[in-house]
Amino acid sequence: MRPARAVAAAKINLALVVGEPRADGLHEVVSVLQRVDFCDRIELERARGLAVEGFEDDTIVKRALVELAHEAELDPAWRARITKEIPVAAGLGGGSADAAAALRLTNAGLERPLDGERLHALAAKLGADVPFFLEPGTKLAEGVGERLTLLDVPQDFWVLLALPRGATKQSTGEVYQRFDELGGSAGFAERKAALLAALDAVRHPRDLAALPANDLVAAAGGAPLADELRSAGAFRADLSGAGPTVYGLFHGRDDARAAARGIGRRARTWVVAPVW
Repeated sequence: MRPARAVAAAKINLALVVGEPRADGLHEVVSVLQRVDFCDRIELERARGLAVEGFEDDTIVKRALVELAHEAELDPAWRARITKEIPVAAGLGGGSADAAAALRLTNAGLERPLDGERLHALAAKLGADVPFFLEPGTKLAEGVGERLTLLDVPQDFWVLLALPRGATKQSTGEVYQRFDELGGSAGFAERKAALLAALDAVRHPRDLAALPANDLVAAAGGAPLADELRSAGAFRADLSGAGPTVYGLFHGRDDARAAARGIGRRARTWVVAPVW
């Protein structure tokens, strides 16, 4: 039997508003999540035991398969192979995308697949972004990221991803801790309302410029290159997630490519399109 295969697309946060930590220590968030055409690849087949190959630092795909086997009351007996393209710890959700792709492939091959609700709950245990990657579409994420609402957002623009060379990312937990130390959650309700109002007014790509900036920018140490991307023609530039990747949104691919050439010595760059 031939292995099952899937692509795992990266994401950017078109907006991210963060509130206070909850009783469980996780932060309340409101975010607009958009997939982009920058992908890892996942291959999966039945095996005598559990093995994850291709990316030796993986923990989340293996954990996803163990959790799914437990939920389905099966022995974990699959071989997964990860082909990495999405940079690790870059704010692009590569690990979460990989885990979701592995869950989808594995669940589809079960004699009694988990229903959507159980699969979503399992994904939420693995990480805040994992449920988003289970189904297509741009989404508004609330709660800690598990409450998802499908959005009708324009897709006719180009995205320049810029990962500063030599950048070292703090852990996401460290970024959120710094956010708390800076008192970043103050005014969360007002910022959430502003995000929802701006989102409701989006009709054209340029309208995305009115979305509030990522709340984690200061805690993550800034959004290097964002000002330069705006000067190069990006109608929106911001940090993705907890960074360090910065993105710029452009009306034309040629403009995005020109901006990428302009910062090529200081950042690894990719010009990609939104994907549903």
